[in-house]
Amino acid sequence: MDIAALRSANPDHWNKSAAIRALTLDAIHAANSGHSGMPMGMADVATVLFEKHMKFDASAPLWADRDRFILSAGHGSMLLYSLLYLVGDAQITLDQVKNFRQKGALTAGHPENFLADAIETTTGPLGQGIANSVGFAMAEEIQRARFGKKVVDHNTYVIAGDGCLMEGVSQEAIGIAGRHELGKLIVLWDNNNITIDGTVELSDRTDQVMRFKASGWHVQEIDGHNPEEIDAAITAAKKSKKPSMIACKTHIALGHAAQDTSKGHGALTDDTQMADAKALYGWTSGPFEVPNDIKSAWEAIGARGTSEHAAWKERFASIPNNKQAEFTRAYDLEAPKKLAATIKAFKKQITESAPKVATRKSSEMTLQVINPIMQETVGGSADLTGSNNTKTGDMGVFDTDNREGRYVYWGIREHGMSSAMNGMALHGGIRPYGGTFMCFTDYARPAMRLAALSKIPTVFVMTHDSIGLGEDGPTHQPVEHLAISRSTPNTYVFRPADTVETAESWEVALTSKTTPSVLALSRQNLPTVRLEHKTKNLSAQGGYVLVDADGKRQAIIMASGSEVEIALAARDLLQADGIGTRVVSMPCMELFAEQDASYRKRVLPGGPVRVAVEAGVRMGWDQWLLGERGREAKADFVGMDSFGASAPAGELYEHFDITAVATAAKVKSLLGLS
Repeated sequence: MDIAALRSANPDHWNKSAAIRALTLDAIHAANSGHSGMPMGMADVATVLFEKHMKFDASAPLWADRDRFILSAGHGSMLLYSLLYLVGDAQITLDQVKNFRQKGALTAGHPENFLADAIETTTGPLGQGIANSVGFAMAEEIQRARFGKKVVDHNTYVIAGDGCLMEGVSQEAIGIAGRHELGKLIVLWDNNNITIDGTVELSDRTDQVMRFKASGWHVQEIDGHNPEEIDAAITAAKKSKKPSMIACKTHIALGHAAQDTSKGHGALTDDTQMADAKALYGWTSGPFEVPNDIKSAWEAIGARGTSEHAAWKERFASIPNNKQAEFTRAYDLEAPKKLAATIKAFKKQITESAPKVATRKSSEMTLQVINPIMQETVGGSADLTGSNNTKTGDMGVFDTDNREGRYVYWGIREHGMSSAMNGMALHGGIRPYGGTFMCFTDYARPAMRLAALSKIPTVFVMTHDSIGLGEDGPTHQPVEHLAISRSTPNTYVFRPADTVETAESWEVALTSKTTPSVLALSRQNLPTVRLEHKTKNLSAQGGYVLVDADGKRQAIIMASGSEVEIALAARDLLQADGIGTRVVSMPCMELFAEQDASYRKRVLPGGPVRVAVEAGVRMGWDQWLLGERGREAKADFVGMDSFGASAPAGELYEHFDITAVATAAKVKSLLGLS
């Protein structure tokens, strides 16, 4: 690559892009770790994008109508941090750049959305950013249809690498985007043909250009180091009604001895090679030094959006007050004032009518009263709408001819759906939820983990939550999935026992601001177990006394979901034998753990023997079975220790000995009565 020709062709552009390259080399040298090659190779693309196309105000990174920039190739985080420092972001200072990858710095090894306002999403696991971007673009379309173009009209830009496009979730994402003609989505592919192991040809021969075209995208191929070509391509992409992919042919680690090699992917810290690369760039400043004229030019780019932002504020002030209030409320993640009263009224109705329905149906019934008053909810299902019960009649279907639709048919794309929902939540102003079978949390898991890590309140509706789904057999019967979900930090896992608990679980999920929720819902019908109306949300306490012992309390049976019915039946057997038994419903272990110790002790006092019942593995229950009492405590578990089987649900519960009789027998054994 003729660096001298690039420098002389457009010195102003070159100097701006060289600042990104120099800062990248300096920061990674100081950290002695990181990924130099991608920021060095994509510096030209990023410079043109930010200088000529990105709508943003560096002084207000949370401006609702800003363009979104997603670095899907998150390992190249110094590209993002360099840009933010150069344009004058108040949080990503020079000190933060100098402390790249160090403890307490906002400049983590991979971008983390909660560390700085201008970081749109947490990336690093390849493919997640491009999948998130689909949700960002959908959210923009939905809000533009609802609030109008003068309030919502922005683009989503993505820089993705070869690795992002190899990950399977990328195909799920581009398929969805092409189907829905998300014309505000523009992906800039860093086409450098290098992976960690070597050239792309070692493992892949996909024609990415044809792949995107086949999925319904507008595609262009350009020289990723030619600013005129980059500018023209982005301009054309913005005019397309289709999502756009621009294949930017680049050289990884441009100008360095490791250029165009797999070594160029990682940390380039050799002093001599760094000095040689900077000399080739014409960069004579010291480490972390950016000449005043170049820094000022970048800061002017960062300030360019100030006037656009001010004009947007005027436009926003011109829309009706009620729309302003709704827009602001949704972005602030505040629930409508009506929500609490609506849930209370619904609970009272259910307590009085006491229906026997599957909790997947309970969820639908709850959504039928929530969705009309909470217009920011956007629902969907991975091709299981009729099984997940996630669609309500008022929502309308999101499509090319109905951008106001709030229900998405995601197709058989659990991973893509979940990642896109995260993108909707990160975009702001949307409360996304989507459904599949509980066992397919396996397919959605990377996105579920990132929702928790990113501190966003995505709601994952997981039905068919146990062997209770019956004849579909062990491939579809989740036994370990509750434990996996519960083991994930910053995640609420709700397994409601009836319609009342389901409504309460939804209320918590839709008022959470920083924690995602997993709703584990039954296929089989369950009786109403909350027969006394309580205005208080008991499920918000995580666990509570559903029925107390008659007489001296000798045993406590804990259960969640469909097994609460079994716990109550076991209590009846034990009480008939004079054994005082308390039943504790545990719809959400994580919320119970958040309660103060005095409350937990009141619910689970020392002394009585304890048995937990759940049609899943034991893992997670010992915290409440044994607790502070240690391994010598008299406690046991009734549940699964193997995969399931194909048979009617009732037969399976008998086969695996998850019954009231077996539960009562466990209690008696612990009491020395059998």
